[in-house]
Amino acid sequence: MPALQRSEARTRARLLKVHGYTLDLDLTRGETVFGCTTTIRFACAEPGAGTFLDLRPETLHRAVLNGTELDPATLADHRLPLTGLLAENELLLVTDQRYSSTGEGLHRYVDPADGSVYLYATCGPDLAPLAFPCFDQPDLKGTFTLSATAPADWTVLGNGTGKQVAEGRWEFEPTKPFSTYLFTVVAGPLHSVHSEHDGIPLGLHGRRSLAADLDREAEELFEVTRQSFDRLHELFDERYPFGGYDQAFVPEFNWGAMENPGCVVFAEQMLFHSAPTEAERTFRAMVVAHEMSHMWFGDLVTLRWWDDIWLNESFAEYLGFRITDEVTRFRSAWSGFAIKRKGWGYDADQRATTHPIAAEGLESVAEAMGNFDGISYAKGAAALRQLVAWLGDEAFFAGINEHFARHRFGNAELGEFLDVLTATSGRDVRGWAERWLRTSGVDTLRLAVTHDGDTITAAELVPDGSRPHLVGLGVFDLDADGKPVLRDSFRVELEPGTPAPLPQLAGAPRAALLLPNHGDLSWAKIRLDEASWRTVTEKLSLFEDQLTRAVLWEHARDLVRDGELPPSGYLDLVAAHLPGETVDTIVDAVFTFARTKMLPYLAPRERTAAQARLAGAARELLARQDTEQGLRLAALRAAVDNATGEREAAELEEWLGGGAFGIELSAELRWAALVRLAALGVIGEDRIAAELAAEPGSTASEGAARARAALPTAEAKEAAWGLLFGDGSGLSNALLTAVAQGFWQSGGEELQLPYVERYFAEVPAAGERGDIVSRALGAALFPAGWSTPETLALAEAVLADDTLTPGLRRTLADQVDDLRRATRIRG
Repeated sequence: MPALQRSEARTRARLLKVHGYTLDLDLTRGETVFGCTTTIRFACAEPGAGTFLDLRPETLHRAVLNGTELDPATLADHRLPLTGLLAENELLLVTDQRYSSTGEGLHRYVDPADGSVYLYATCGPDLAPLAFPCFDQPDLKGTFTLSATAPADWTVLGNGTGKQVAEGRWEFEPTKPFSTYLFTVVAGPLHSVHSEHDGIPLGLHGRRSLAADLDREAEELFEVTRQSFDRLHELFDERYPFGGYDQAFVPEFNWGAMENPGCVVFAEQMLFHSAPTEAERTFRAMVVAHEMSHMWFGDLVTLRWWDDIWLNESFAEYLGFRITDEVTRFRSAWSGFAIKRKGWGYDADQRATTHPIAAEGLESVAEAMGNFDGISYAKGAAALRQLVAWLGDEAFFAGINEHFARHRFGNAELGEFLDVLTATSGRDVRGWAERWLRTSGVDTLRLAVTHDGDTITAAELVPDGSRPHLVGLGVFDLDADGKPVLRDSFRVELEPGTPAPLPQLAGAPRAALLLPNHGDLSWAKIRLDEASWRTVTEKLSLFEDQLTRAVLWEHARDLVRDGELPPSGYLDLVAAHLPGETVDTIVDAVFTFARTKMLPYLAPRERTAAQARLAGAARELLARQDTEQGLRLAALRAAVDNATGEREAAELEEWLGGGAFGIELSAELRWAALVRLAALGVIGEDRIAAELAAEPGSTASEGAARARAALPTAEAKEAAWGLLFGDGSGLSNALLTAVAQGFWQSGGEELQLPYVERYFAEVPAAGERGDIVSRALGAALFPAGWSTPETLALAEAVLADDTLTPGLRRTLADQVDDLRRATRIRG
């Protein structure tokens, strides 16, 4: 199927105005297809002209344009030609649509816990035609009037307000206009909890087998929802415009959440099937606020084309963290942004595939899909934080409200947004945008300090890059007990390429630490003077402010990735300071980076020793008497993930039998331990099957798939490979990813090396299986641990294949860039 081209979208948008869709779904047709009757009402600016409709049906039974039957055989490449259009048109289509197993289109899931069936539609970019025939581009908005026939015991949710009008029959009120990619329907024997706030009906929904989880989490979810609504109604003149507000937690979802108007869909992991860490609760609160912010940024006013995806995601990301930090109980949200979310963005912005926040020249939907990344989310949010610091809240939100008023239920692009900000602030926002939004890469802020004995004689902050920055500078001393304390902080305005003198420091006593980007206001790497770095190595865990610690840990991570701090130096920091950490967000981020990114920088023998050091730090943290539950969970996960030898295997078995350090192992932790035991060759298929049968469910199904792929035998590896590339290629997205995640967890060179070569020979064909499969096989299965020149040569040869699909090429390019970095550092 050819991806929609920007030129085609422009032509169709100039020609058409969509009034609305009427959809009647039959969800009782069995396991493979559902029935879809679609009526589209639309106007044509040039009567007599022609265009095309996007549809990807299993079967097109009928197509009737203005009373004239069209020949279904004219459907080609998922496009139906429409000719001889009138000024006003009505198009009727009767189709069978295929259920999805990859979370693209209308996904069908059978709950292994009780056999119940659940459906949900994901209609993100280029996916809506899998669910219903449509003009699938963001600037052809329409209303949606949904009706559905479903099994009698099902609940059906949609974007509009709906009710059951007869047994198994559901009808919904027409919605406000929105883009096709935002349509959804959620159906099944759902368990629901309802509430109301400020005149807005609220609903929470999930699988019936997860009713206890939903009931337990409902109070906190409703509280964050209410707080987010109140804050957004304070910031925005426009009230929430889409009626009720349902939040559905669904299985095998490919993203964290999706901002469908009136019916937000979340990955059901956010229901927390077991006790979460505080970091996980904080992140969930951010996602709730993020998706709600989309009701304005993205849903009320929508990008005109996909190169302005930052107008959706960067704003929602910024407001998600800001609202969480301002009005919920999770006041450490910005610390998580500093140490975890920004790392995702920093990595993306230093790869060969980096791009400006506001991209230009994306000519197809396929190209645009690669930009749903850490740049559009984390870097964009950081840039907006800079913009707000520069303009001030009053001018910033005045511009936003004018933007909403001008483009309500319509579409807009970057230039139109910059116009209103320029008008409300009186500042050169376009000039700022050219340097911040139209450039790529990460600037570096370097400190240059000279001393005369114990006195600072001169200091300057030297920006290396293309952007202006407004940053904080923190000055820290050591108190009588050797603990770092903040002496002073002030803001510094930087112009690119121009060192900024720091007269506040001239003649001042020597500081223990001078910290650029104190408060984490900007998007930049930092480099400390020698004395400041020495303080970090000696005192990191003693800094009182958790955001400061997060910034310093992120700085250490950056030094490792740039080859300026050896992995052994990072492990020294972990051993010295992580056991004393008090924030589980930091603990989890540090352990995750060390295990997933840093270990490939080491030779295999060195990795085992490094994992032992990581496990040792985790046990020290667990042994602390004052360690709160979230910290203990983060540390326990690290101890499980880094178990390597016979003693650790015996310890895992002990924990599986009766818990660990006072913590009862959740299903997720149990399966993490079982995967490690499988990888170590301690357990086999009989134990995996018994554990799966003892407590069936999605966690167990995915854990068992991961564990089977992790078994260190030739038979297990070949079976897993068959599931990934052979007869098992019909696996759901979640199970496919689980197999990929388990595959490289065991086996020495003799067992693994042939599959490294097979991987690069066979992965190009994965692109034809869609973006989700490309992501699973191109990223989760990528042999990142084989950071050798030989592997790098194989990888680069695959990238030279000009037949790769855009989605697979982007996924592989990012992995190859990381492999190149790891190979260079490993030497």
